[in-house]
Amino acid sequence: MTVRVGIIGAGVMGSDHARILHGSIAGATVTAVADPAQDRARAIARETGARSFSTAAELIASPFVDAVLIASHDTAHAEQVISCLEHRKPVLCEKPLAPTLRECQDLVDRQKAIGRGIPLISVGFMRRFHPAYRELKDRLEEGAIGQPLMVLSSHRNVASYPDGNSASTITNSGIHEIDVTAWLLSSPIESVSWHAPRSTALDASRQDPQLLHLRTADGVLTTVDVFLNAQYGYDVRCEVVGERGTVELARPHLTTTNRAHTQARSYAADWRPVFSDAYRLQSQAWIDALISGTRPTLATAEDALTAARVAQALVDSMNSGGATISIKHPQPSAVESFAGGEHERTITHVR
Repeated sequence: MTVRVGIIGAGVMGSDHARILHGSIAGATVTAVADPAQDRARAIARETGARSFSTAAELIASPFVDAVLIASHDTAHAEQVISCLEHRKPVLCEKPLAPTLRECQDLVDRQKAIGRGIPLISVGFMRRFHPAYRELKDRLEEGAIGQPLMVLSSHRNVASYPDGNSASTITNSGIHEIDVTAWLLSSPIESVSWHAPRSTALDASRQDPQLLHLRTADGVLTTVDVFLNAQYGYDVRCEVVGERGTVELARPHLTTTNRAHTQARSYAADWRPVFSDAYRLQSQAWIDALISGTRPTLATAEDALTAARVAQALVDSMNSGGATISIKHPQPSAVESFAGGEHERTITHVR
């Protein structure tokens, strides 16, 4: 069996997904590409032997598409996922699943209403498939360092993406740490607070860097520095401090040059070289599940809703001068009826 995949979005992310599915994933073929920029859609379609579509709706409805990968702008995700659900087509949506908590909840509810045993929605929190993160989780579960006490993480980019603000630093970048922290520790995040030093002069659109404090139900405190204009390279760090030692990700240097009595290490310019294996493994796991008719091992719509709830709490803390915000996660059995109240708000900012 071969799964015919349609890609929505032909920007950097969509193009990379199309090339991975086309060249590296067994059991998949890219049959359709859609993007408002038709020249981009046609270019990736030619490269992968696919058809190009002018709209996401046409692609989702196409009889040549069995499953859909969404890599469009965040604001388009909810509408496109709803269309996939209406056509009963499995969808892998890049994070965030939707830009508001209400939309995330609506997507969870719509999926539940379909009544399928195997969910249609998977979400692209690809760090769960990164070999180094998986090994780190294995070490924790083996008890290699005893009980974890602290997690020290960093998420640093060369330069910030356009059209962002202080809140989107959390919802678009920091959300990776939100998801992977709870996943690593197998414990939900129950309280958060947001802090910041003086801001860089290189980006007037947002507070940068930011310091996020995340406390999980098991009592572990995680600190994350998110610095989108770090300049020197793309750099992700994670160290878990336990009662009997530490375990951490190896630094993702690409090369080391020894010359003239000095040693220099090179960093990646963005996330793609660092997480290329994670994207490939995630895509293969998705396709394998579709072929076998089993539940995907990717992050779920419920996982995305939980991460969005934590992100909103961090934005609330930011807008409240760094106040500690407690998070109440509904029990799994109550998720169907959970809606409204503060969770209907768009993830917004005042800074």
